[in-house]
Amino acid sequence: MKLDPQKTALLTLDLQKGIFGFLPAAEAIVPNAAKAVEFARKKQILIIHVGLGFSEGHPEIPDNDSPLNKRVKQNNLFVKDTPSTEFHGSIFRPDDLVVYKQRIAAFSENQLHLILRSRGIENLVFFGLSTSGITLSTLRRAFDLDFRCVVIKDACFDADPEVHRVLTEKIFPTQATVVTVDAFIAEQGND
Repeated sequence: MKLDPQKTALLTLDLQKGIFGFLPAAEAIVPNAAKAVEFARKKQILIIHVGLGFSEGHPEIPDNDSPLNKRVKQNNLFVKDTPSTEFHGSIFRPDDLVVYKQRIAAFSENQLHLILRSRGIENLVFFGLSTSGITLSTLRRAFDLDFRCVVIKDACFDADPEVHRVLTEKIFPTQATVVTVDAFIAEQGND
């Protein structure tokens, strides 16, 4: 399916230094993520980096929250404009659009949906860390919001390879086109 670049956005999901700190093996997907981002730049597709970003003191995290969020709060991680919120250097440029979230899904309590609609975006191409976290949650919400979705499976990572396989081969295809980065580039035309 060929997508109109003017009606398409590429979302990178949680490709932040702090997330790579939790999932060092995820570095393996960076070359594919970088290839997808570079292709989007060439095609003038809107690029949005979505990631965790809290206010100083983490007021968005309740005191009785999950162990992971408690660890984030105790270690003062993912405070906006700190090293843990920085996006991976091979995909990010200073003039890129960034949208922060405070929960798992890309659409969680932020302006992402408004930005996409105001720019006439109908198609979302995305990938991220992790397949069973932000990628799954984002796909579910994007599908419900009537976006046409494409998931680049070899630029997604999950700590459990079997979960990644089941999601990308059995679950995601019911709501998205699931492709490799090379197949996506070939389908969109590398002119």
